[in-house]
Amino acid sequence: METQEVKTSTSQGGVDTFSYDDKIVRDFGIATTIWGIVGMLVGLMAALQLVWPALNITEYFSFGRIRPLHTNAVIFAFVGNGIFMGTYYSLQRLMKARMFSDKLSKLHFWGWQLIIVAAAITLPLGITSSWEYAELEWPIDLAIAVVWVIFGINMFGTILKRRENHLYVAVWFYIGTWITVTVLHVIKNLEIPYSMMHSIPVFAGVQDALIQWWYGHNAVAFFLTTPYLGLMYYFLPKAANRPVYSYRLSIIHFWALIFIYIWAGPHHLLYTSLPDWAQSLGTVFSIMLIAPSWGGMLNGLLTLRGAWDRVRQDPILKFMVIAVTAYGMATLEGPLLSIKSINAISHYTDWTVGHVHVGTLGWNGMLTFGILYWLWPRLYKTQLYSVSLANTHFWLATMGTLFYCVPLYWAGWTQSMMWKKFTPDGFLEYGNFLETVTQIIPMYQLRALGGAIYVVGVLIMAYNLYRTARSSSGVEDTTVQVAPRVKYVKAKGDHWHRWIERRPIQMLIFSAIVVLIGGIVEIIPMLIIDKNVPKIESVQPYTALELEGRDLYIKEGCVNCHSQMVRPFRSETERYGEFSKSGEFIYDRPFLWGSKRTGPDLHRVGGKYTHIWHYEHMRDPQSMSPGSIMPAYPHLLENEINTTYTKAKINVLRNMLNTPYPYNYAENAVDDLRKQAAEITAELREQGIDQEDVESKEIIALIAYLQRLGTDIKPKQ
Repeated sequence: METQEVKTSTSQGGVDTFSYDDKIVRDFGIATTIWGIVGMLVGLMAALQLVWPALNITEYFSFGRIRPLHTNAVIFAFVGNGIFMGTYYSLQRLMKARMFSDKLSKLHFWGWQLIIVAAAITLPLGITSSWEYAELEWPIDLAIAVVWVIFGINMFGTILKRRENHLYVAVWFYIGTWITVTVLHVIKNLEIPYSMMHSIPVFAGVQDALIQWWYGHNAVAFFLTTPYLGLMYYFLPKAANRPVYSYRLSIIHFWALIFIYIWAGPHHLLYTSLPDWAQSLGTVFSIMLIAPSWGGMLNGLLTLRGAWDRVRQDPILKFMVIAVTAYGMATLEGPLLSIKSINAISHYTDWTVGHVHVGTLGWNGMLTFGILYWLWPRLYKTQLYSVSLANTHFWLATMGTLFYCVPLYWAGWTQSMMWKKFTPDGFLEYGNFLETVTQIIPMYQLRALGGAIYVVGVLIMAYNLYRTARSSSGVEDTTVQVAPRVKYVKAKGDHWHRWIERRPIQMLIFSAIVVLIGGIVEIIPMLIIDKNVPKIESVQPYTALELEGRDLYIKEGCVNCHSQMVRPFRSETERYGEFSKSGEFIYDRPFLWGSKRTGPDLHRVGGKYTHIWHYEHMRDPQSMSPGSIMPAYPHLLENEINTTYTKAKINVLRNMLNTPYPYNYAENAVDDLRKQAAEITAELREQGIDQEDVESKEIIALIAYLQRLGTDIKPKQ
């Protein structure tokens, strides 16, 4: 039975007696643990597939489809539930109030779990927008918005009915997180549906790329970082039983971080077709990020001054120390990777993957584990089942992180050196891209070993938490007695920041203004100033068949391993051809520049190989490239091209997004598709393919798309 707040009176004056809602915290904690195991096992499977391609068992569990499933599971299921677990626990204590509404808490919990299940179903089916960290399609995007608003109402309702005047620093980070994620989610997911599960983005090409990494970088900043900083500011002092090192440093940390972070997204697009001014802004603000990020790290670590003897003994504090240290290392490395000379080495390599996992395994993972170990005995009113198992988990997590990340740095440097190496005669030393792939397979094996070690630690934690819960004699919400809030009267000598700390609505508004400045300055000029994306007359929209092939490319997750952006380096123009121009992407919705090259860049692949080469390569990659780790796609030779929505796609592109298709092209699109398919099929038959009804199969559409790539311009030889 739910316990609601009730008021009682004492002879000394009014006292409020009420219970905190601990059940919702336990629910989110259980979900955090379960989804963490699921997400990490999927990630381990993906890591193993890069070593043994035979593990790409079916089309639904190929690397291209489960890689986004892994990232969504660990970010939104594991970390997301961890955020809500920590927020619901700490917010009630900091506000000295039960959550605003038990019903909203339940709606939030079950709504979020249903969203995760929807993602787990749709992504393996290939229903994806392809945007990194925003792969879910429009119905799920709407559900996310609804659940996020429910969370916001519940959070602000609790803050407004608080019995504590002062808003502690953790609450600042919760407020900043909520408003920024709201803005990011709405702007990023501006899309026009053409079916019940598919849509077309409003923005295209360079504009879509900028908005994607404005969103993508800040999803890391405001979903994986700022809420966890709020949790750090609450749970680290609690675990150490010491006050935060510096109140003034926390003020600088919060405001500087949320202002600077929002500008840094373009550093993901250095040396691409993005205009130089936007790239430079991303670099400058990324380097500036070192100051507030390290200020926050030092504020956390210095909170432990005088408690280092406890750190050596207490696994909870060990987890938290490693977490804060990993946060510092990741937030130093990120700005360094935004320096162009370093980015020229790191981008598209596994170095970036290693960098990201220092943050996710080290910062998010370790802090989540520490919080779970601290919370569970308090939520179940008992002792932790085994401190020894918690220590074992700590060392497994630490070693797993090292075995995961260090080989990826090694692999990244190896890739970059091999890609760029020339012979004394001026030719590429490793002209065959596959040589650079087979060279790093031992590093991939070590990465998989590290992931397995890390997962074993999480399983041990789950067992430890389960036994802790089982040892509880009974679970009841925590009942407290608190005096009602007294109206604040400004005292002489009060710090100027106290004014806003007592006004949550003003803090929400100021936070929104601070984070919107960077987005407005970077995005608006890209949308309204034409010269940022010079037009190229020869660039034309995709044909109906090419459009269907492009959607298959997206469905199979090819963008997870292949880029479509030839950068202006001699090593890349020698290997791939003419560097990419911004005007070539004006009809690309979504853009597909990619962020990792497990395989070669494909922007100039059109006309490079025969139709039969692509056919055989998709049927069995090893038959054309011995030693390849690419999955096979035999289902493309069996599945029929789906033309159900071809007309609807063309109508949206022409009538709503001003794509210059001929008048009435939508009505004739399927006929045009079949005509082009027949032409490709005729060439395949001349080259020796005798498959029956091949002209109606998905492979034909994919071949059409691949053969189109990079052919709209004819650079001088």
